[in-house]
Amino acid sequence: MDFTPSARAEDYRRRVADFLTREIEPVEPEYLRTLRGLEDPWVVLPVIEELKAKARHEGLWNLFLPEGAGETGLSNVDYAPLAELMGRSSIAPEVFNCNAPDTGNAEVLLHYGSDQQCRQWLDPLLDGRVRSAFCMTEPDVASSDATNMTATAVPDGEDVVLNGRKWFSTGVGHPHCRFVIFMALTEPHAHRHQRHSMVIVPTDAPGFRIERMLPVFGYRDEPYGHGEVSFTDVRVPRDNVIAGLGRGFEIAQGRLGPGRVHHCMRLIGLAERALELAARRGTQRNAFGKPLINLGGNRERIARARIEINQARLLVLYTAWLLDTRGIGAAFSEVSQIKAAVPEMAERVIDTAMRLHGAAGFTDDFPLAGAYAGARSLRMADGPDEVHLGVVARLELAPYREVPGG
Repeated sequence: MDFTPSARAEDYRRRVADFLTREIEPVEPEYLRTLRGLEDPWVVLPVIEELKAKARHEGLWNLFLPEGAGETGLSNVDYAPLAELMGRSSIAPEVFNCNAPDTGNAEVLLHYGSDQQCRQWLDPLLDGRVRSAFCMTEPDVASSDATNMTATAVPDGEDVVLNGRKWFSTGVGHPHCRFVIFMALTEPHAHRHQRHSMVIVPTDAPGFRIERMLPVFGYRDEPYGHGEVSFTDVRVPRDNVIAGLGRGFEIAQGRLGPGRVHHCMRLIGLAERALELAARRGTQRNAFGKPLINLGGNRERIARARIEINQARLLVLYTAWLLDTRGIGAAFSEVSQIKAAVPEMAERVIDTAMRLHGAAGFTDDFPLAGAYAGARSLRMADGPDEVHLGVVARLELAPYREVPGG
């Protein structure tokens, strides 16, 4: 195993770190205060477009693209440290055009989209002119089992007719969101992994409606948001089906590996930032005649946070290496391992930082409360912990002929 970044990747890492320090960190607190103070926060403030233009000018753009895809394509191991840096900031991923779910949607179109789909949807996405969302989870079924989906995509001549309701569709509130990828049931009697299709749906299609934006622990994650969306007899050309009818699960499996590496490395960056804030607060404030860091086991909490962050990073890098060298088929267990382990680790580290900040840690004066909400929600998003632990257990027990139903 070799996690050493290439010289090219190390150059990107230095440049991204410098851009964060020089351009993003000085303006982010005021940006967030301004946005949250607006009556309508579902807007793109000018500073974001200014930062995007600067990042693009410096060649720090679409860094998530896989190896072989354009000039910036990097391996998973090479991109992972960049994702970690971006995770320190709530706006950095969009500034570098590397924010989810756009990255996952872009990879879907890159690997499975037709030439026409790429021209119409992928090119503007990579250009930063549009944003997108992914519509999979449904409010009326246990969506941790994706075969439960009830939303439908029914072929009708040269069209496909879509009906159903999705929610927690991240990114759908962005004013530049121009399309979603909708996963739905096409053939209920086919093999369980060949029943579903992924369909590109323009957000201005008749019958497409954002019903509401959903808060997570009171945070709405504006201007991206998590929306509940209804599809009522939405009719789109059959050409909008990605890769063909019945291939939704195949596409989803190809999408998940790199996407989970990205999510987890961003969370590690968030945990690193929380640990820095915790150490600074703990050493600079006193209570009962001592620095906070010397009270109530806080030194041990800092030590455990460092250990857990480093452990998590190594596990994610190992998973990235497996994806690069052996493919998703050899990394199923590790992909689930990181999804179960990293958000839980980040939640604990952020909780430690919040406790050291006292009451202030629960306010928007510091980024910790929002970070905690994000880390906790990611233990449910993209499959709850229990689903991923079940995958790990199944693969671990397979050589021992696990009993049916176990």
